Amino acid sequence: MERNQRRTNLATEAVVNLVPKPAPSTDAAPTLAIEDSLPQQPSRPGLKSAIVAPLRLLFRLTARLSESLRRIYSHASLAAHLKTPLPSSVVVLGRATVYGTGQVHFGNDILLYPDLHLETQANGFITIGDGVVISRGVNLVAMAGIFIGAGSMIGENTSIRDANHIREVGKPIRDAGHEARVVTIGREVWVGRGAAILAGVTIGDKATVGANAVVTRDVPAGAVVGGVPARPLR
Repeated sequence: MERNQRRTNLATEAVVNLVPKPAPSTDAAPTLAIEDSLPQQPSRPGLKSAIVAPLRLLFRLTARLSESLRRIYSHASLAAHLKTPLPSSVVVLGRATVYGTGQVHFGNDILLYPDLHLETQANGFITIGDGVVISRGVNLVAMAGIFIGAGSMIGENTSIRDANHIREVGKPIRDAGHEARVVTIGREVWVGRGAAILAGVTIGDKATVGANAVVTRDVPAGAVVGGVPARPLR
């Protein structure tokens, strides 16, 4: 039986070897890497460095000069719109707009960030004490008066207004007039960003007003308030 099995295997191998093998196709596409088929751009690492390096040096050398000129221009522009002298120690970092009568009084060593809106109408006035910091986008609008004590900090986008519109029968609200009451902010008060301080409010020394708070009533000295309307937090 083993002899018969060997004969069968040999016969099978012979048949397999007689079957012609397919010739390799000459139409097959060459297997090239994609990046090899794309046009190669000549690299110029030295050109970019040669341009960037002197420009970087130029910007560094002129940055302080540009900042100084911007501050001088902003200070002069603000001073030109005020009815009272603007101390030279006031630092104006950017554009400050003045509307109305220009009755805004500044102390010394004040820091004003850009986009400050100052508006006084009728007999209204704004008084800002020494060392106050007023951040970007603050709105101060006075029909009666706004006092900000020395050393206070007013966060960005805060609104301080001493007047409210009133309603009269038969008149549109824009023609019905307003009711104004003085706003007083003490010394070393910290007002968080986005707060709104409304007419007639007095905030005591070293009080803190939380971000986005709406202050509708007086805040005692040293208190911390927040929320809408603002309430004591501790």
